[in-house]
Amino acid sequence: MKDPVPLPPRRRTPCPPPLASSRWAPARGRSPGTGPFELAAGPCTGAEAALLLLADGRLPAGGHAHSGGLEPTVAAGGVHDVASLEDFLRGRAATSGTVAAAFAAAACASLTRGDLAALGALDAELDARTPSPALRATSRKLGRQLLRGMRVIRSHPCWDQLGAGPHHPVVLGAACAVSGLPPRAAALAAVHDAVAGPATAAVRLLGLDPFATHAALARLGPLLDEVAADADRHAAADPADLPASSTPLLDLAAQQHATWEVRLFAS
Repeated sequence: MKDPVPLPPRRRTPCPPPLASSRWAPARGRSPGTGPFELAAGPCTGAEAALLLLADGRLPAGGHAHSGGLEPTVAAGGVHDVASLEDFLRGRAATSGTVAAAFAAAACASLTRGDLAALGALDAELDARTPSPALRATSRKLGRQLLRGMRVIRSHPCWDQLGAGPHHPVVLGAACAVSGLPPRAAALAAVHDAVAGPATAAVRLLGLDPFATHAALARLGPLLDEVAADADRHAAADPADLPASSTPLLDLAAQQHATWEVRLFAS
């Protein structure tokens, strides 16, 4: 019996360069995701796919257990159909969503340029913009869960610099930077999270048509793009100068909701 003919060694096919028309295409001469701390291991970072992963509600980071203030709003009669839900989501995108987008973009920009100290300042400033103790605890819990996931998804030394329970937008911005994404992508992921969570919760709380609910989300697209673009323009600003929009009624509702003995969502 003849010896088998040896197969030629397999050649690893290099990743193609980013498309020139890609929204997240890096500057000429620079690999996507690289920076002072070499955030990415090489040119094959899959950055655009990473954005889908981070914005996916199925990511096991705890977001599915929170309604973004919708549950107490529904109980108070403020949201009862798709039209009122869309109004709620627009208001959320323009307030807490805008703040989250700004801080996510700033965290992404800070880590990309290697300024790890700025992450602590961003976390402190975001804490000052969250007057409700219940919402502060929720943000830090979600941040802690996302941080836990990112340690497994993409190991990086920066995770140890974020502390035990950083705010969610700060972790999200850092996760985008480590994944090779720019600040605008981090902002878009943050503001999308601010509206997608309540929209999904509305289907469970009110039994709304999920297709009609997602149509409402689609109509918010231009607003979300605008919020993300504005956050990107101010990503390098001093943390104290970032947006400080507030929602006093939702802050009060969050405190009341935290005392409920029976509730469907954690917040």
